[in-house]
Parts: sequence; structure tokens; C-alpha cells
Amino acid sequence: MTTPTNETTSAEEKYRLALDYHAHGRAGKVEITPTKPTMTARDLSLAYSPGVAAPCLEIAKNPDDVYKYTAKGNLVAVLSNGTAVLGLGDIGPLAGKPVMEGKGVLFKRFADIDVFDIEINNRSVEEIVRTVKSLEPTFGGINLEDIKAPECFEVETQLQEIMDIPIFHDDQHGTAIIGGAAFLNACEITNRDISKVKVVVSGAGAAAIATANFLLELGVKRENVLMADSKGVIYKGRTEGMNKYKDAFANETKCRTLADAMVNADAFIGCSAKGLVSKDMVKAMAKDPIIFAMANPDPEITPEEVAQVRSDAIMATGRSDYANQVNNVLCFPFLFRGALDVRARKINEEMKKAAAMALAKLAKEEVPEDVKRAYGNENFSFGRNYLIPKPFDKRVLTWVAPAVAKAAMDSGVARMPIEDFNAYAKSLQERLGQVGSIMRNIRSRLPGAGKAEKPRIVFPEGTNARILKAVSILRDEGLIQPILLGNKKIIHRKMDELGVSNLKDLEIIYPEDNANYETFVKDYFTQRQRKGVSYSFAKDTMKRGNYFGSMMVKTGNADGMITGATQNYPECIRPIMKVIGTNSPGRAKVAGIMMLVFKQRVVFLADCTVQMNPDAHDLADIALSAAQMYRNVMQAEPRVAFLSYSNFGSNRDPQAAKMAEAVKIAKAKDPTLIADGEMQADVAVNADIMKNLFEFCSLDKAADVLIFPDLGSANISYKLLAQLGGATSIGPILLPLKYAINIVQRTSTVDEIVNMSHLTALISQEIKAHRALKHS
Repeated sequence: MTTPTNETTSAEEKYRLALDYHAHGRAGKVEITPTKPTMTARDLSLAYSPGVAAPCLEIAKNPDDVYKYTAKGNLVAVLSNGTAVLGLGDIGPLAGKPVMEGKGVLFKRFADIDVFDIEINNRSVEEIVRTVKSLEPTFGGINLEDIKAPECFEVETQLQEIMDIPIFHDDQHGTAIIGGAAFLNACEITNRDISKVKVVVSGAGAAAIATANFLLELGVKRENVLMADSKGVIYKGRTEGMNKYKDAFANETKCRTLADAMVNADAFIGCSAKGLVSKDMVKAMAKDPIIFAMANPDPEITPEEVAQVRSDAIMATGRSDYANQVNNVLCFPFLFRGALDVRARKINEEMKKAAAMALAKLAKEEVPEDVKRAYGNENFSFGRNYLIPKPFDKRVLTWVAPAVAKAAMDSGVARMPIEDFNAYAKSLQERLGQVGSIMRNIRSRLPGAGKAEKPRIVFPEGTNARILKAVSILRDEGLIQPILLGNKKIIHRKMDELGVSNLKDLEIIYPEDNANYETFVKDYFTQRQRKGVSYSFAKDTMKRGNYFGSMMVKTGNADGMITGATQNYPECIRPIMKVIGTNSPGRAKVAGIMMLVFKQRVVFLADCTVQMNPDAHDLADIALSAAQMYRNVMQAEPRVAFLSYSNFGSNRDPQAAKMAEAVKIAKAKDPTLIADGEMQADVAVNADIMKNLFEFCSLDKAADVLIFPDLGSANISYKLLAQLGGATSIGPILLPLKYAINIVQRTSTVDEIVNMSHLTALISQEIKAHRALKHS
């Protein structure tokens, strides 16, 4: 018995993992989720009989109302007969179904488009066309997938002529659009005139012919294209293995083999098979050759092989483990998003070109931190190894979809034009979650870029890489004036290492060299001398960033502070409390409030980080602080729920009684507060349960602010929800404080630090406004 090699074992392991992934739990990768409540008999009577008759009758009177009352406008069919599945060939519709489900997942993940995968047993052009045409009432668009050439060309052409919704064969045009975007940028980097570029195309299937045609649309001359299939170069007069689609690329040439065609070629476009290109062929190409070896799953030649013979080549493949991956997911979700949103009758050449141009342009923009994180913190910048954006770049949605929508409008195929493209771009971001919308709202309320009064936020951990990257983003935005604490030489060296040397003109303060140091020491000593602090101890203490930064905020030398990226929570909060204290001269204690942002709602949780076992008065104060923060951030009136394992007196132990008492105290302090409890968590967050079981509850909708009985339950809940519930957490936000100071978590990402900085700046603004009002 032969022992399998490591490579074989690895392949077998990957195969098994893939099978486990698809089989584990609910079989497959998709499910249907209702978008309307179906909790009660009333709900069901509206969803189906008799209520469903109302929209049926309206659609019968006006067919366009189908977009108003059904999901048609956001529903795409991913349809295949399984005759050309990935690199697997003609494996049939059943075996192709996992791919079609996967395509549906990508549509939803990247563009919030719903998909039904449709696998059909039809093989002839006539059967496929007849089947797809019959589906038109159901779908807003059709994504044809994995149908072999040449049938796929005729199927798409006929369907585009007879159907009034977008039809798109992704195997052809997806590769063409992404490859086209990369090709434009490769020509720019190598200073080539696209009209003079000599291109060799390997392959004559759906992707190869579509890509060649698209390059012509982008400016390549037909006479400069040589196409080769398994029989060799396609030339004038060749009869073997020809069809009308290949005929269009038959040129007058003496070249008969791929090797012949590659001599002095500027570019190679491969949509064929593994290993077809040799090192000698690459050697024979022109200076700065453009080599797009896109055969799936293995390229015609690998980047390693090219690098052995050429150092000046620009490479792209279809694989994620190499630079410049030509991945169709960069195209189809966003192309359809734009087409659906203007109810386009078709996807035309203008829309495809707009998508390619948008992708090519986006690749020249600075790459966000979250994209770098998704690829192992790799640095990306426009150039030979970064021709096109990465699939996980969220900006692709807001760049490509609007470009496609506008092209549809300009070319006359849009039935519902977009009037405000800025608002449209914002709506696209909101489709994928509310974090971006909330943070945009916060940023919009800060002073504009270039204004003298922009908030000054101090960062005690000035040498930390994440802090410096966040500060770089804040500096570029121009809404906040960052101040760094630490040794200037060390910070400058770190800036050079991180590639953010442009930050060197920022204000950097080394505490004990600063003119305010002695004043801060005296103030702190005066404040703490009866609490065991000597003058010499005060001097040592004020050298520490959190103490010095807190004192800067207290004395007006900064408007806010962000700390915690390198320290645990107690190390951060103790200095803050000793220097700043709370916002109230009375008994109010500081609490940590977490914002949890779900796709459809935002919930504030408190107290998640500070008070171990607050009493009823503490809980009331926490609720009032959390409610005010909700008003400031969300610009809406919150519903506050005091949580317990008990519902409105069902249990009368001290913990439940404490929560009920806290409600009374909070309402006495603020009679306008909409609050109730004690109640269980499911009652608090589900309005249907609340009203069905407790009609007397004073909350008129699900709670926005959740007050927990103790630190343990609050901390556990927010961390579970963040990890398992798909929520993005922002916080903890410390309230009530006299000044705007917040502690980020040690695990915080650069984006989370940026978000907290914006929020802290807004809090400082609100505190200033409150003070001004109080003294007016």
C-alpha cells in the first residue's frame, strides 16, 4: 500500500472540509427568510388568505405595481444547465447546484440581492430560451451561469431580444469586465496606447471571446488581436473547429501556434487551460508584458514561472493566492444592483464599460484598513501588484452600482431613473448594515474640514501602530485635530515604518518636557493631597500618558481623549476617574455603555464595563445617561427596558425588585422618559411578544436601551451578541463624565478606533454646548 504524499493528503483534507462545510447543519448554503412578521393569526391572514388578494388585485390593474408589492425588484435567478461548471466541465444541473447556491450567497453578501438558483435539464438553445422566457414574471433579472459555448452566446442574444429584464451571462462578461478593468490599468502603468497593443488570446470559449470583444470596446484594434484555440491560431481561411464567433477573430497572419503568436506580443489573455504557456513564450514577448493567465483553477503559467524569466511582467490570474485576482465577484453583484435599482430593461455595453471604468478608477484610491485586515494586513497600493480592487473592498458597491445605474439612464434602458446619486450611494451602504450610516451621521455633525474649531482629541498611546493608522485616517478626513503623547523620535520612527510620515507635523507632546507639566503636577497634587498623594508622587504620576492626557482635557488643552489600545481597562479608567470624575456633584457613578449595531436596528446596553452590582438608584442614573446618549447619537427618543429574569412582578426576589424600583426612580427624575420593567430580554426586544403578553407595558415598540441588573450579565450579553449575533459593537462609552474621554478595547481595530474618535468628538461638542447653555 502506497503512503499518500503530503500534497495528496492536503488535497484530500481540503476536499473533506468542503464537503463538511456544505453538509453540516442545514444542508446547502441558503434558506428563505420572511421579511414580514408571521407571529400571529392576523399576520398570516395578511401574508396569505385573505389579505394577499389586495396586492394581487392592484397588480392586475397595474402590472408595474409588482415592484411595489413583491420582491421581484430585488430578485435574480442564477440559472444553469450544468454544461460548463467552473473547471469541472459538463457535470449536469444537479452537480452544478452547489455552485449556483454559492453564487446566490455572493449576490446577497456583496449587494443585498436575493436569489433563487434555478437548475434546468434543457440542453438545446431553443429549450433553454423557452424555459428562461417563461420565468420573466418572477424575476427582476437573470444571471446565466455555466452554460457551454457556443450555445451560451446564442441563448443570451435571443433572451436579450425577447425579454424586458436584464439578462447577463457571467462566465462571459464577468471575466471580461474585471479583466478589462485590470487591462486598462496595466496599459497605464506600462505607458501603452491601448489602440496599439498587440494581444494574444488563448481560448475561444465563452470567457475568452467575451473578453476579446470587450477589449475591442475599450479600444484594442481587432487587427491587433490573435486568438488561439486547441487547434492553434484562428486565421483567415481556417475551417477546422470554426464557428461564427471564432470567425470574427480570424486575422490575416502567418502564425499557426500559440508560440508563434506570442513573439513580440504586448499582452496575453488566457481563458484556456493549465500549462499552455511556456517560459520561452514569455521570453519572446515585448518589453513590460501584460500576462493575464486566468484559466481556472490553474493558470496557463504561474507567476513564479514568469518571474524566473521576466522581471518586467505584469501578472494577473484567477486565483486568490496571487496578486491581481480576476474574480467575477467584483462584477456581477454590483452590476445587477445598479441595473435593478433603475429597473433596466437590459444590461448593455455602456453599463459593462461603466463597471470596468469604475473598478479601474477605484484601484487608484487609497485602500481602507478593513480591506488590508481581510488579507492579512497586507499593504496595497496602485501598481503592478494591485491593478484592481479586492473583493472585500466595501467601496466596490458604492462605486460600481451608481456607475452602472447612470450608464443605464444615459443609454435609455432605465425605467426608474435616480435623481440624487449621493443619496443613492448612502442607501447602498445602508443595505449592508447601519454602522456606516450611523458614523456618517456623527461625522456630519462635526465641524467641517479646515475649520479652526475642529475638536482636539489626544491619544496617549502615540507609538501604537493602530493608533497611528487611525490618526492617519482622521487627519485625512480633516474633522478632528489629533494630538499624540510620547517620545517624538520614537513616534516619528514608527510613522516611517508604517508609511505615514506625512503625520510628522502633528502636535506630539512628551509630558515632562511640556510647558504645562509643572502646572498639571500642582493641580493634581492639590486635588489628591488628602488622598495620600505626595508632590513627588504627583510628578511621577503626571509623566504617564493617561494622567497627562486626562489633565489636558480637564484644563481645555484638548477636547477629548482616546486610550486603551495597549492597556487593560482598569489601567485606563483609574487615572481618568482620579483626574476627571463624573459629570454630577451628586451620587451618579460612571458607567460603560455599548452601542450594538445590527443590520436593522441599534441597541444600547448598560452598564457593561464599570459597576459590578449597582443598586436601584445607580441603575436609574445609568438609564438616564444611556437614554441621553441615545438621543445625542441617534437623534431620536429611546424606549428603555430594565431587564431581569422576571416579568412585571412574576418573581419578587431582591434582584427583580431592584429593577422595578429603578424604573420608578428613573421616571421620577425624568417624567418624559419612556421606560418600563422589570422584564425579560425577549419581551424587551420583541414588540409582538410585549404587546401580546403585556398589553399594559408603557413601551410602544421594542426597546432601544437595555439596562442590566449587574456587570456580569451586561458584559456577557454584549460580547455574545457581538460575536454570535452579527452585531458591530461601538464602545464602551463612559458616562456621565465632565469631559469627553473614552476607552477603546485592546482588541479594537483601526476602524473601531476611528469610530470612537468621531463619537468622542461629538460628545465633547455636546458637553460644550450644554455648558454654554447653562452659563447663558
